[in-house]
Amino acid sequence: MNQLENIHDIHSTQPIQTDTLREQVIAAWTQLQTQQPLVHCITNSVAANYVANVLLAAGASPAMIDNPFEAEDFAQIAAALSINLGTPTSEQMQAMQIAAQTVTVKSTPWVLDPVGYGTFLKWRSEMVDELVRLQPTVIRGNASEISGLAGNQVQSKGVDSNISSHEVYQQAMPLLAHCECVAISGESDFILSKELNTVIQVNGGSYLQPKVTATGCALGALIAAYSTVSTPTIAALSAHIHFAIAGKLAFEKTQSVGSFNVAFLDAIYELNAETIYEYADFEILG
Repeated sequence: MNQLENIHDIHSTQPIQTDTLREQVIAAWTQLQTQQPLVHCITNSVAANYVANVLLAAGASPAMIDNPFEAEDFAQIAAALSINLGTPTSEQMQAMQIAAQTVTVKSTPWVLDPVGYGTFLKWRSEMVDELVRLQPTVIRGNASEISGLAGNQVQSKGVDSNISSHEVYQQAMPLLAHCECVAISGESDFILSKELNTVIQVNGGSYLQPKVTATGCALGALIAAYSTVSTPTIAALSAHIHFAIAGKLAFEKTQSVGSFNVAFLDAIYELNAETIYEYADFEILG
């Protein structure tokens, strides 16, 4: 029985248990270190270097292929795809469509991060709507983006969220018609799972994480990496727990933004099974 079948069997016969999910997260982390999957990233110019460094630190292998002339060929060989709409160019938009269509045909897992989605950035938002129709594996974003994508238009400050993730997760339920999992980042993170028919709240991290450019973008790419070794729900949960623990441990070392950034990347790299078991802080909301 493979891992996906095992998880489904467990949760179809008994209530979901946090201990079971924690063990699945540890298993996913272990497999990530072993397989070092190739993750195709089409991300924004501000985030590319940081996203690549986070994936390397976590155990994956990033490739920042974002032009339409190579997108199809590379999507054919990548283990996962991460699409981020942070600073889209015309060529990137073409590459996103090509790559998403390619992985959809191949049933390769992919993550959509609808950065800046809303009425004020119509061009990118229309592209997001097209990509959603291709059924991404996971949709990940902050509260404003996810609320807007779910049809609840809100005011936001640029690409930053000014509403609570806790306010949004119930509004976001309809998005599960278009993906396997929705991940909402904020002071607490929320994972909406179609597979398990439940919501998981992830706690931890640090208030300094949003002050480091591209942490959200890197989180989406890390979900894609974990999607190569686990189910969509466990992938999203694993990536969020990975980041939450790293943020917590980094903040214990330093409370200055610059040094926190370095400590956070170190903590991403230094994570291990024992640390996950000790520090993973999440609850099942039902």
